[in-house]
Amino acid sequence: MISVEESVGGVGKIRERLGVLFELLKFRLASLIAFSGAMGYCLGSRDVKTSDLVLFVLASIGITGAANIINQILEKDLDKMMKRTASRPLPSGRITIEQAAIWAVILGVSSLVIFVTVFNLTTGLISLLSLVLYGFVYTPLKRVGPIAVFVGAFPGAFPPMIGWVAATNHFGLEPGILFAIQFFWQFPHFWAIAWVLDEDYKRAGFKLLPANGLKDSDTTLQIMIYTLFLLPIGWLPYELGMTGINSAFIATVFGVLFLAQTFHLMRKCTDKTARQLMFGSFIYLPIVQIAFLLDKL
Repeated sequence: MISVEESVGGVGKIRERLGVLFELLKFRLASLIAFSGAMGYCLGSRDVKTSDLVLFVLASIGITGAANIINQILEKDLDKMMKRTASRPLPSGRITIEQAAIWAVILGVSSLVIFVTVFNLTTGLISLLSLVLYGFVYTPLKRVGPIAVFVGAFPGAFPPMIGWVAATNHFGLEPGILFAIQFFWQFPHFWAIAWVLDEDYKRAGFKLLPANGLKDSDTTLQIMIYTLFLLPIGWLPYELGMTGINSAFIATVFGVLFLAQTFHLMRKCTDKTARQLMFGSFIYLPIVQIAFLLDKL
């Protein structure tokens, strides 16, 4: 007969294991990516079905979680070297590589099944490509040089395009523009993060800052140039008839504010201004995407 203490202990272990599996997902990051994909889905849909939207979001979180787990498996020993990542489930020994791999397969396969059966084959194929690029190409390139950021910008920019294709089952300028906005946004966003975490990244041998890899004016110039592209691209959804003029103005205003932060970083070249730019990037993208969607309604 099982005692109360053993029963409670068993429940506690199950909750702990579920917590570890949830932690491996990087749920906050996966949710942000799923949100971006959902915006693309809603922009492309003429009539949004709540059930399909929920399934799309779940599959997006699942496929992103699978890619995140692959990244953590390959970087298990490197994560031990960095303060920010040393306590993650794999480097801390709270789960084995085999268990994490099984979880990644379950998430990846189930997500791809949803994409293909509920939406279309193209959506599933692009999602699979995104997983492969992030997990098996971008991850090892992080120790090679800033080319990793360029490669990683592709899977990072796929979500709104995947959402549009899921809703329409076709490519075109519209999903291409959604991709382009998020693609160019990736560079100031990620380089701001790389600037703030540069010391920690160097412990693991990650080489992610552009130009000469230093926190200097050359790096800030690269950040400013990529941010500058967001201004004309932000007008294209209006020009293509995807949204109205109001969202074009909003994209321009927030694009100018975002660009102003890069000039501030160029003047100061400090961790504080890089952190401000990082938070600015988190504000820019969802506000612009929400503006596009509201202007379509």
